[in-house]
Amino acid sequence: MTAAAAPRARFRPPAVPQVDVGGFWGGRVDAVASRTADILYQRCVEAGMLDQIDPERPSPGVRIPFHIRDESAASTVTTQMFWDSDLGKTIETAAYCLYRRANPELEAKIDAVIDMYARLQQPDGYLSSWYQRIQPGQRWTNLRDCHELYCAGHLIEGAVAYYQATGKSRLLDIMARYADHIGAVFGPEDGKRKGYCGHEEVELALVKLARATGQQKYLDLAKYFIDQRGQQPHYFDGEAQARGADPRHFHFKTYEYNQSHKPVREQDKVVGHAVRAMYLYSGMADIATEYGDDGLRAALDRLWADLNGKRLYVTGGLGPSLANEGFTADYDLPNETAYAETCAAVGLVFWSSRMLGMGPNARFADAMELALYNGSISGLSLDGSLFFYENPLESRGKHNRWKWHRCPCCPPNVGRMVAAIGSYMYGVADDAIAVHLYGDNTARLEVAGRQVRLTQESRYPWEGAVAIAVDVDRPTRFTLHLRIPGWCRKAALSVNGKAVDLASVTADGYAAIAREWAKGDRVRLDLDMPVERVRAHPEVRQDVGRIALMRGPLVYCLEGADNPISLNRVRVPEQAPFESRFEPELLGGVVTLSAKAEADGTADWTDTLYRREPTKAEAMPIKAVPYFAWDNREPGEMLVWLRGA
Repeated sequence: MTAAAAPRARFRPPAVPQVDVGGFWGGRVDAVASRTADILYQRCVEAGMLDQIDPERPSPGVRIPFHIRDESAASTVTTQMFWDSDLGKTIETAAYCLYRRANPELEAKIDAVIDMYARLQQPDGYLSSWYQRIQPGQRWTNLRDCHELYCAGHLIEGAVAYYQATGKSRLLDIMARYADHIGAVFGPEDGKRKGYCGHEEVELALVKLARATGQQKYLDLAKYFIDQRGQQPHYFDGEAQARGADPRHFHFKTYEYNQSHKPVREQDKVVGHAVRAMYLYSGMADIATEYGDDGLRAALDRLWADLNGKRLYVTGGLGPSLANEGFTADYDLPNETAYAETCAAVGLVFWSSRMLGMGPNARFADAMELALYNGSISGLSLDGSLFFYENPLESRGKHNRWKWHRCPCCPPNVGRMVAAIGSYMYGVADDAIAVHLYGDNTARLEVAGRQVRLTQESRYPWEGAVAIAVDVDRPTRFTLHLRIPGWCRKAALSVNGKAVDLASVTADGYAAIAREWAKGDRVRLDLDMPVERVRAHPEVRQDVGRIALMRGPLVYCLEGADNPISLNRVRVPEQAPFESRFEPELLGGVVTLSAKAEADGTADWTDTLYRREPTKAEAMPIKAVPYFAWDNREPGEMLVWLRGA
């Protein structure tokens, strides 16, 4: 007989109140707390969302027109259907911000919204403002299109956050009742519906609810939704027929759009709507972690390889197409027309962080960091007041942030992610702590039955020096896993001033230090941050002969504000050295990259459009700024992929 394999350690994220962040992320959280959270609430009010959820007000009716589909009017959709999700994310953002800084006025407003949901909830636990106030009597008739369970998921996440941040459990109790109702309607048992949502989200939310309440039934329900997806006979076919519609008239033509084209364990291509895909894979990763499900892990590894090998922008953005808000073909990564929805990059952060639940692995943490610092927070202005829905990698100056959107999913999504950044920095197992992200913060964690306090001091991402102080009441044995980023080619590690041989302790990109830790122990990690030229796969036709600039985790771009020339005329010689310089007065304080480049001259072209003589090169100094900070000054050109020379 062979010995049974040891159970895999499960690394769960800390709750947001367990980690206080400063430095780079502290400034971003403060912007969300001081401006974004209030803006989100006010814009929800202005849209009329409270009129829909408050049962004491007259029904507002349909305020946002239906989108015309191929089916009958009864099967069309409107973004108003998922207003509950916008409010759920707004509540979640507000919760984390209330922990960060007191805001009695905002807290009172959120409490009033929760009161409205309490009054709206039906005796059986059902809760959907759309199906109770706008289309009563049609609950659970169109899971494919109408976001019913998606809305439940975001309200659940808001409830967990509000409980953890404020200690108030009313919304948590409301949503637990709703989750119990959902569990009574859906499941493998006889007499229950065999459905799942057309827009994934409830799966990962139920895992959060299970962890917050300790109730296994919510994990089991999340697992059911994962397992049932894509099974035959296809639920969405039968559902459409039941409401008198032809399943073939699905507007997006294929169930790849919502990743229900085949059971999840059989999937190997990242397809369809990008946000839906990221939320599904997040839920799959949570279930793989909680149940030790190697079948799900194998599918996730295949999907991960497909995304990162063929379908991901250098910024961590994803989903190039407006038509399906998602994926097209391998290596199809246009720059100027990139959709790269903010929510999709936020979703990649979610998926990456959950893959780390199965153990420290730098390929997942590197992707999480890439999406965090680039493709996601580019969607939020530095002052927290304006937003991007799409995040292109090239602009002629007409792509600018807006105050709101007819589909306002991105503002609260990036807001809640930034406000919750502390929970992404660490993973905690029974006898180990993994440090996934670096920067000023203090974490209060429990490991090996003891309280452990870790204090990071660092100017990351501008500098690669990280100091970590360990504080424990009594000596405690555990393993501290420290990520060595994939972008770092030279690193040094020491404990209490004694150098550690990285090669001997590093696996999967994490240095594992197993020892008995004592109060006052100090860890020092130094990560070299040279400027790197990044090149795309030759099949990415838009980037052939071009380079992108990175320093540490940051992708850089040229902006017209710093480079008064048509940016596509710029060429960067292969040997041109770059100077890195911190400019405290620029864009809130950023490291810029400067170099002596070349530009195609135009002075001798006069009125000629075409000619046979080669273009003369002119010396041209250039300055690049972090991609996340673009469009925070006057409108102008922007370019990530620069011509090489």
